[in-house]
Parts: sequence; C-alpha cells; structure tokens
Amino acid sequence: MSGQERWFVVLKFQNGPLSFQGEMPLRGPVIRLGANPGPGGLKLEGYRGLDDRQAVLTAYDGGTASVAPVGPNQVRMAPHEHVDWNEVQPIRGPTFLSDGCALHFGPPGRGATAVFLECRRLGAWEQGAILSDSSQLDAEVRPTEVRELDATRRFPLWVIPIALTILTMFVSALGGMVFVFMQRDVDRLGPIDDGQETYSYEESFTEKVDVQLYKGVEQAFNEFIMKPNVVAAGWPELETGTDKWDKNLMEWVTRSEQLHGKGWTFWRQLDNAHEDYAAVLAELRKANLPDVLAAIPFQESRYNSRAKDTMLCAFGYWQFQPEVANRAGIAVRDCALRGRGLWSPTAFAPPRNVRKNAVYVENDVCQISSCATDDRSNLRASTLGAVKLLGEAFADPELRYSGAITQITIASHNAGYNNAPYQDNKINIYNMLHAYRKFREAANVDRSPDFIGRNITCVAKGQATDFNDRCGGFLGSVTQHYVPYVISQHLLAVCYYGANYADEFTVFAPYRTFVRSNGYCNDIKVPTKEQVAAQGKGK
Repeated sequence: MSGQERWFVVLKFQNGPLSFQGEMPLRGPVIRLGANPGPGGLKLEGYRGLDDRQAVLTAYDGGTASVAPVGPNQVRMAPHEHVDWNEVQPIRGPTFLSDGCALHFGPPGRGATAVFLECRRLGAWEQGAILSDSSQLDAEVRPTEVRELDATRRFPLWVIPIALTILTMFVSALGGMVFVFMQRDVDRLGPIDDGQETYSYEESFTEKVDVQLYKGVEQAFNEFIMKPNVVAAGWPELETGTDKWDKNLMEWVTRSEQLHGKGWTFWRQLDNAHEDYAAVLAELRKANLPDVLAAIPFQESRYNSRAKDTMLCAFGYWQFQPEVANRAGIAVRDCALRGRGLWSPTAFAPPRNVRKNAVYVENDVCQISSCATDDRSNLRASTLGAVKLLGEAFADPELRYSGAITQITIASHNAGYNNAPYQDNKINIYNMLHAYRKFREAANVDRSPDFIGRNITCVAKGQATDFNDRCGGFLGSVTQHYVPYVISQHLLAVCYYGANYADEFTVFAPYRTFVRSNGYCNDIKVPTKEQVAAQGKGK
C-alpha cells in the first residue's frame, strides 16, 4: 500500500444525525465505529443501543471491505436497506461487503443504518475531507487523528446556507437525543405486570434479545459461569477469549431474563425465598460449587417444600424422584401407593422408561399419596443430597475439561449425570456425560465451551413432540431450555438480593458489586423489597 494513497470505505447513513452528512469516506485500513470508539474512530453519536465500540470496518488492497462486530454486539447486513431488521440475524464474524448492501449497527428499532457505497482508492490530495482516520502497524490498531476540513480550499459560498440548515437540523436532533436519554429508564427491564407463577419454556421463544441487557449478561455470565469453567478446565485464555464463549446460550439467558423480570410475581417469589436461597448458597460455597446452582431449587419448586410433580413423583425443594433421593442419602420411606400398600425406594436410579416401568407411576400419574418419612421437604437434608449429586457431575474430569462444566452441571440435575452404574451399565443417552461424548464425536471437537448453546435446537413453539425430543441435537427439549432458565433466574436473584438483602445476609454481600454504577444490574429496574411487599398485598 502506497504512502500517498489508501483505500477508504464509503458509507451513507440512512437515519439519525449522520444521515445529513451524505457520502462519508472513512479512511482505512481499520475503522472503528461506536458510541465512543476512541481517537480516529467514527463516533455514532445520537444513536441508541450502541456499545462504545460496536463494530470494525476493514479496507483491503484491491477494493474490498469487510465488517465485523466487536464482541457480542449486534451488526446486521442485508442486500438493501428496505428490510425488516427484526428478521435479519446478526453476523457472527468478519463478513465481506458488496456495493449497495445495507448495514445495521445495534438492535432493531434502535441503532444506525448505513449503505455501503464502495471501497474507494483516494490520494493524499483528498485527505482534507476524510472524516475518520485509522492506521495499522505491526498488526495492531493504533489511535489516529481526525482530519479537519480545510476552510481555505475549495470553499464556495453556497456551502453557507447548507451548513446553517444542517446546523438547525442537528440542534433539533440533539434535543431529541436529550429526551431519549432522559427516557432511558423506561427501556430498562423491570416489573410491568403481575406475571405468572411459572413460565413454560416455549414462552421464551417469542422474546427478542435486548442488546443493552445482553451486554450486561456478558458481565454476569463471566462471573457466575465462565470463571468456574476457567478454573475447572485449567484454561485461563477462556475467560478473556470471549469468542469461545457460549453466545447462543447467552442469548437464551437474556430472553429468559426478559420473560421473568417483567412480572411482579417473579420478584415476590425471590423475596419469599431469600432466606432459603441464602442457606443453599452457603452450602454450595462450602462445597466449592458455583453460586448459580442455588437457582436450581428456585426453578424446580420456587423453594416450596411441598412442591410435587404429579407425573413422576418428584417432590420437595429440589424435586428429587424417590430413587435419586435414595442415592443422594435423602431419607424417603414407607410411601403409600394408592391401593397397593407401602413402598420404599431401594434402587439408586429410576428405572429406564420411568413412565411405564416405575411402580409409582400409572397412566402418567404419580401414585404416591404420602410418605411416612420424606426428607425431600427438609431444606438442609435435601440440599446436602443435592450438593453430593451435583458434586459428582462437577468433579468429572472429562466434563471439567470441556470449558462448560457449570452449564453441564446445571443440566445434570434435569437430565442426570450418569445413571449407567445404577441401571445395569446401560447408557442413558439423555444423561449429560453420554450426551456430551456423543456430541464431541459428532462435532469432532476436543472440547466445547459452547456445548449447551449448540444443542439448543428446539427453538419454535410446537417443534418438540415431547420433553425427550432433541430436535436434531443431543439434549432433550426440556433440558435445552432448563439451563438458560436457571442461569437467568440466578442473575436476577443476584440483583434483587444484592440490592435488598446484602446487609442482612453475608452470603449476599458479594452481590453489591453488581448493583453499583458499573454493574450489570443497572440495566434492570430492580424493585425494592418494600415495592414488592406493596404489590403483594391481597395476593
């Protein structure tokens, strides 16, 4: 590349303040774009929903250019600007541009839309009109200066009225921007209606990912998912190499946050559970297990000691089936089977095809009316049993090496870790150890930090025929969405308990970090416990 000539990426913005600028030649080879891209970048000021560094454009010798998102930020591309951006999926990596194609930076309904006109080779004599300057040396992007217009050269008088018109329009746009900024709280996730007691997994299918909330999820995902994964896998590069993270799972976590966080009922349930949640957190930390596992009994029973599954006889806080409770050392004895006397579990795993072969299930209905002893309703006893079983999965060397041990351990509570030793050594393909092995074999990978996200394949209402349907993946449909539900509810619990109970319960004290000015909870309108109590009156 000559020192006197460079390639430029020429854009024309279709909305917002920059739409008044006409064609904008941006000096390559590297152009950063965002709300605050740094020296030499193109500042997309006045556009909502954009990160400081939203995207990078790159110009290449030969007149080609590409665009790439920065981290998880959304960038969409279409053949022209007349599209519904809600129907266009974000690109995942560097993508080459074609003349006339349209780019949308940020979430649909917000952000900036531009048309790529050409990759133009310009000489030094035109550099006075360049709006963005970025240079590259030794493969590193370095800050560069923004060239100013030379008012002494080629300055015709007709420019003055045009400049005044643009100034007037810019002032009007600036007023609108101030109004939008003042209204930002309206867009934050928070309770807006009473909501539901529980949500089916299919209800998250219709949620569209909010980019601002997604950015916050990245911070929380790192703390509660990736950090335990990094330590378990002995893979320090995994924490900083966000390109290896499970981005699809993060999107589903965001959808689930949006679904649950809008209902007052959800926040009331968190408030009702705060003492039990704190007790479970304390036991998990004693066992060096991740905090996020405390959301499992919240998802399973809303921390209701008497919760019961009417089909498979799962019961109590953690919703253990009788045989699984027996393996965990949780006492379950002398259970009354309707019309058939007393029964106590002796096996350590439910029989294969439990709906047909379990003595306590008939016509898909649980036949246990009560048990003389049932510690599944005892929080401490059932939690110690859960810690034992979750610890088995979390300690598995093969799963730890995956880089996704935290997510897999969550899934193991729903699908089982490895029942083969307790079922005549017959492999259960839905158990996590065997599902992961089959996936690795099929994908031909050494390890997979994005194992769960790559197996969220049931993504449309009615797509799964039952909870065992895998929709072409390696996890049952319920397990696929169980994981993001558990994670999302813990992330919301962190915000609520950090804001309301960190002074009262020492286990919640570390969560203060996330409710401070730079914490991800600031993208959520977390209600106070007084507001929750007021909303709960009469319920």
